[in-house]
Amino acid sequence: MAVFAPWLGTVDPLGIDPSQRLKGPDPVHWLGTDPFGRDVYSRLVWGSRMTLAVGFGVIVLTITLGLLIGVLSGYLRWADAVLMRIMDGMMAIPAVLLAIALVALSGASLLTVMVAIAVPELPRVVRMVRSVILSVRGEAYVEAASSLGTRLPAMIWRHIVPSTVPPLLVLGSYIFASAIMTEAVLSFLGAGLPPTQPSWGNLIADGRTYFLLQPGIVLYPGLVISLLILSVNVLGDEMRDRLDPRMAQRL
Repeated sequence: MAVFAPWLGTVDPLGIDPSQRLKGPDPVHWLGTDPFGRDVYSRLVWGSRMTLAVGFGVIVLTITLGLLIGVLSGYLRWADAVLMRIMDGMMAIPAVLLAIALVALSGASLLTVMVAIAVPELPRVVRMVRSVILSVRGEAYVEAASSLGTRLPAMIWRHIVPSTVPPLLVLGSYIFASAIMTEAVLSFLGAGLPPTQPSWGNLIADGRTYFLLQPGIVLYPGLVISLLILSVNVLGDEMRDRLDPRMAQRL
């Protein structure tokens, strides 16, 4: 849907027609119209791009920063105590509340929303990377590389970071699903993407007041969000089963 949005969308998703506001499905507007007369179907199709962009952007930010901080925490004892206390403090703040505060400080935009969602997810990645490094750094092949004079940056990149890839892939799928849900919540609360940018969260926010008149404005994006999150969670479970040696033996 996101890739072929220019061909799947039948009407301009930003086109406003007050004479067609809150109309039911018809041959032109397949899923009806919203309070501004915009086509719900086209906004649903184009909104998939924005929603997926938020999900993938959050994954890139959290994994990149989480991997860097996790490596520093796992290898530098003096930095471990400081960094982990910061992560513990971030985990003590509700994710949605922290995201709203970050958006309020910086203003609503795609990058701001991605950063605001990525920051509360960061401690999960850092703690996971740190635990993997602490368990791997004592392995024989790491000690052998160290005894051969391998420099620390090269040893981390060649021998330790690859061990974090399988768990990061699994965790990334859950972060992706969480990011999509959080974006919808922020948009519903008025702290998400700008209203001019069609996203599934904005569709729900636009239709919440008119749910009794045109319930499809809320139900259709809610349905696709639920299906996408369910699909990503199933994918994450399958990846966990395939990448975990203990689970793979059972399969």
